[in-house]
Amino acid sequence: MTNPVDSVDFHFDVMCPFAYQTSRWIREVRDRTGITVNWRFFSLEEINRQEGKKHPWEREWSYGWSMMRIGALLRRQSMAAVDAWYERAGRALHVEGHKPHDPAVARHLLAELGLDPGLVDDAIADPTTDDEVLADHRRVVDAGGYGVPTLFFADGQCLFGPVLIDPPTGEAALRLWQAVTAWTEFPHLYELQRPKTAADQEAITQTFRPYLQARDWVSINRGEVVTFD
Repeated sequence: MTNPVDSVDFHFDVMCPFAYQTSRWIREVRDRTGITVNWRFFSLEEINRQEGKKHPWEREWSYGWSMMRIGALLRRQSMAAVDAWYERAGRALHVEGHKPHDPAVARHLLAELGLDPGLVDDAIADPTTDDEVLADHRRVVDAGGYGVPTLFFADGQCLFGPVLIDPPTGEAALRLWQAVTAWTEFPHLYELQRPKTAADQEAITQTFRPYLQARDWVSINRGEVVTFD
């Protein structure tokens, strides 16, 4: 039997469409089981940075990195605050096709949540928000991780995924949670993967259409450009 799991650390980058879909599922699990979800960061810009290019913290504004600096400031208030912000910013990008990585849009979304739009400028002016995002990022890298969503459990185990485009709800969400936590019983089970057919690729592209229209960057996975064609 799988040991009961009462908390999980969920590492994300607002830029990642897969992490957004998985975040919808983990919230459903949380609402049905009462587990604690701790929101943590991971930078796709940094992990996919080309040699010789600036680190995201060396730029005046970086798309995902700067958004996560806002999240870091909100996390100091409460985990509920960063949760609400990630849900809204993620929905804006991945469902509505807006640009939460634009400072003006970021301010507007904070105002929607009843939060101070000035938090955008406060986060960028505070160098310790860089430190917090980088610490979360390095935690994943040090564990051998390379992307999001990445989950950490109380016993220190780290899993990448689940990667999906149609997050289950209700009892199905709980069954998937049981499958994920059961994986932790087998520390030397490293990989189980479903090949993607042409139909799968088309479904992914259609699901990600708002994100594809709103992004201002090239999507890269482990050094390879992802075209979604």
